Amino acid sequence: MLLTQHEYSQNYPNPFNPTTTIAFSLPDRSHVRLAVYNALGEEVAALVDEEIAAGTHKTTWDASGLPSGIYFVRMNAHTFTATKKMVLLK
Repeated sequence: MLLTQHEYSQNYPNPFNPTTTIAFSLPDRSHVRLAVYNALGEEVAALVDEEIAAGTHKTTWDASGLPSGIYFVRMNAHTFTATKKMVLLK
């Protein structure tokens, strides 16, 4: 299947404890930055920050060391930017 646009799925499971999976697809090779922020807007994790080939990819985030709460994961790839809300329940 040929991708014509970026795809960025909601993490699963959501709510999660303590790990969750984040999936995304790229129509062409791009530098991707996938970062997690807390409710104050502070970056708490950088999951991906590299050049990635076209296709479907996924990464897992382990939030064991963080408190329960709402977190946001932002994806930047070329001109595409999107943010999803995640809930960590311990």
